[in-house]
Amino acid sequence: MKFKNILFILAVITVIFSCKKDDDNASFDAAKQALEDDVTLIKYLQTHYLKESDGGIWTIKNGETPLMEQVEVQEVNYNDVAYKLYILKQNEGATVSPSRVDSIYFKYTGMLLDSTVFDASLNSNFVWKTLDQFIPGWQYGFTNFKGGNIVRNADESFDFEDYGKGILFIPSGLAYGNNAQSIIPKNSPLIFEISLKSVKLTDHDKDGVLSYLEFPIGSDDYKTFDTDLDGIPNYLDADDDGDGKLTRDEDTNKNGNWFDDDADGDGIPNFLDKDN
Repeated sequence: MKFKNILFILAVITVIFSCKKDDDNASFDAAKQALEDDVTLIKYLQTHYLKESDGGIWTIKNGETPLMEQVEVQEVNYNDVAYKLYILKQNEGATVSPSRVDSIYFKYTGMLLDSTVFDASLNSNFVWKTLDQFIPGWQYGFTNFKGGNIVRNADESFDFEDYGKGILFIPSGLAYGNNAQSIIPKNSPLIFEISLKSVKLTDHDKDGVLSYLEFPIGSDDYKTFDTDLDGIPNYLDADDDGDGKLTRDEDTNKNGNWFDDDADGDGIPNFLDKDN
């Protein structure tokens, strides 16, 4: 068979598989999968327990307390689909909780429901990252924990005590959904053991307004909430209303609260109002 014919056949196969993948995604029912994931997670939580001696999750064999009796449920509406995120708090933490766009100092271990570890913090080290870089299950899940108190040592080093620690049980729709990732099969609910040592409330665009205040509280659209429709979401836009004035300069009474400055009395804060 000539080489060019082989290339043609490979190209046709690629197109066929690409079309099949597109068709699969187009017909995928996220709401149905959310219900199926919830049944799977509930069954898992009813049949497994947390072994305090080693911190591991084991199958119940001798009447141990099931995880289902220890978790809290967070109801999340994401992309118009209702999900249930299950949280086990081993320690809530002592200081402040992050929003979905704040910076956290954390470490983690990620597992499939069969206990396969698919990812973990490099060398078990804590790292700083902003939550908007991660899957929705993390963005919502971490908000249930707080950072710890700083403990300074005599040698000027420091650590944290009473910090957030727990386990997130995440439905696939708040993880990687209908897309396989490495050894993670598609539509896989995931488990993350997490530790949260510190939180930094973040101002991504340095406009003087913390990022979590730049989109409606409780909404899911921080990446698309764009007052001046310039294609840049407010939390990344130093001039949210496109009036040529930087947001940090629209606190006219200089009290550090941008939401009580309304020059024209129309109920819209200056930094969101192009005509004020």
